[in-house]
Amino acid sequence: MFKFFTTLSENQARNISPVTLAFVGDAVYTLYVRERLVVERDLSTGALQKLSSSEVSAHGQNILLEKIIPLLSEEEIAVFKRGRNAKKPSKSKSATVFEYNNSTGFESLLGYLYLVGRYERIEQLLDN
Repeated sequence: MFKFFTTLSENQARNISPVTLAFVGDAVYTLYVRERLVVERDLSTGALQKLSSSEVSAHGQNILLEKIIPLLSEEEIAVFKRGRNAKKPSKSKSATVFEYNNSTGFESLLGYLYLVGRYERIEQLLDN
């Protein structure tokens, strides 16, 4: 039976494909951005969606990524690079290849941290 907020060991998480980690990380980042926007601003859902989309985009993720790269541990950089260099099943319609690859690495890192239960570390990185 599945339990919400199940954590995996680091070894289990490392054995998950980086694209699958990015799938989870995309959801983590989207929820973080949406929750922050709702708490900080009193806007219509349409306005919230527009703001959220710009942050969650590959371009928006790259802006944040530039700030957090120097804060990453060796292990986190390895997870990021594994995601960045992974073969993706699709191409971005609105981002450069560089942005798309970096955003996949960023999302892989978030997915990894989430699955191993490092929620405080996610907050530290995303609060930049």
